[in-house]
Amino acid sequence: MDFAALTSLVIFLPLLGALALLALPSPESIKWTALGTTVLTFVASIGLFMGYDPAVSTAEMPQMAHVVGGWFPEGVDVKYFVGIDGLNILLVLLTTLLGPIVVLSSWFYIEHSHKGYYALLLLLQTGVTGVFMAFDLVLFYVFFELTLIPMYFIIGIWGGEDRIYAAIKFVLYTLVGSLLMLAGVLFLGYAAGSAQGIGFTTDWYNLIDYTIPLGTQTWLFFVFALAFAIKVPLFPLHTWLPDAHVQAPTGGSVILAGVLLKMGTYGLLRFCLPFFPNAAQSAAVLIAVLAVIGIIYGALLARVQPDAKKLVAYSSVSHLGFVVLGIFAFTTEAMQGAVIQMINHGISTGALFLLVGMLYERRHTRLMSDYGGLASSVPVLTTFMILSVLASAGLPGLNGFVGEFMILLGSFKSTVLDSPMLIALATSGVILAAVYLLHMVYNTFFGELTHTENAEMTDMTMREFVLMAPLAILMLVMGFYPQPFLNQTAPTTDFLLETIEAKHIAAIEAEHEATASAPAVPSADTEAAPAPLFETTPAALRLHAGSSPTR
Repeated sequence: MDFAALTSLVIFLPLLGALALLALPSPESIKWTALGTTVLTFVASIGLFMGYDPAVSTAEMPQMAHVVGGWFPEGVDVKYFVGIDGLNILLVLLTTLLGPIVVLSSWFYIEHSHKGYYALLLLLQTGVTGVFMAFDLVLFYVFFELTLIPMYFIIGIWGGEDRIYAAIKFVLYTLVGSLLMLAGVLFLGYAAGSAQGIGFTTDWYNLIDYTIPLGTQTWLFFVFALAFAIKVPLFPLHTWLPDAHVQAPTGGSVILAGVLLKMGTYGLLRFCLPFFPNAAQSAAVLIAVLAVIGIIYGALLARVQPDAKKLVAYSSVSHLGFVVLGIFAFTTEAMQGAVIQMINHGISTGALFLLVGMLYERRHTRLMSDYGGLASSVPVLTTFMILSVLASAGLPGLNGFVGEFMILLGSFKSTVLDSPMLIALATSGVILAAVYLLHMVYNTFFGELTHTENAEMTDMTMREFVLMAPLAILMLVMGFYPQPFLNQTAPTTDFLLETIEAKHIAAIEAEHEATASAPAVPSADTEAAPAPLFETTPAALRLHAGSSPTR
């Protein structure tokens, strides 16, 4: 099998499906074509998963890479470069899995403009998958911006009463950050290309070979991290998210929570840490503090929400704070926990949005006070809701526990953060999550059955059962036996940490050499050996000595 071509097929098959929808006449044919396209894309992504071998090094080239160059004149190294490694394989699978689930969830909910809605869903899937698989920074930026267009229209056309306000706020927040990132991309491309005699390069492997001066790292880290922090969203840049979630249709909320927010955390891991390791280390405590504030603040706001969908929206602010904390702990356990928690959050929170959407389709209200006692009238839906809530709350044995436990364990061991009190505060977010999620379950599904509409509510249909079953199975499988998933990510996260360590040392030594060569008497500090970022591994020492694993 040509796995190189398969990577591009997974990216662009939804785009081909979107173009095919434009020629179809009836809503039924449009929906079935959209469903068939997303199912085929998921099957193709399983082929990538089966073909990916975590034991094979991706230090010089990602596995199943597809590279097409020659688009620009000589001296401009910008190309179509996509591939699979341990950081993106599970995210790609999650994206393609949610594709058919979102189509099924929209089957009866979307009542007009079917062609535009499903075409935009497929275009959005192409953009998100491209973001996760791009190994050229310009290509990454193109896919990153591409996701704005379909999401804007999905919220603005098929959303709630305040959909225009929410859609514009979503675009403005994201666009400001990404335009600043574009300036950073151009500067970094010219700096790295000039240093390597290429001219201009945005190849990820060329960029991690380039040692950026310490002063330049600071502002470059800021513009990249700002773009990704908005997308996460990290406190205090989170205010666009509740509006977007509440106003978006159910399918839009599932994609937003499931994979769009992960573009921010993925960007921090893929670009900010290996490109700017010294600046990332310097900012680690500040970002960790903001992450912990987001964990607690998001949980407290979720607790007081009367709207079930807004409660789940604020839970995303809280849960993704754990992911950011794990990324900036700079330990193997925390980083692996962050990667696996991205997947876990997409599964459990996506399920919660689907279930809240099912309730809304039946009663056309999201206020928890309008429900109560549903456990007796919709027992199957109640069972799925309880499972999803417990998974989101981090109950041992379910998927949410694995990622949060590894993040907290790795953060306690972190010599970069070195703040057990801060991590203890983060741990309180687990308790608060149980409080607001169980509060939602009790008020919605238990208590006295006082409304006639609730007593007459129909339970889950076969369509709804089919779209929820894969998510429920994954909650159980990843909770009881997470090792196969962790095995996929371990080699790449180890390589990433080794690269960060080596570049951290190299940047400090380059600064010392520049200072020593200046017409001044070197100080004692100049001659001192740079302190390691964390425990140096043999691979990092090889990289530092000049035997780079990247090229």
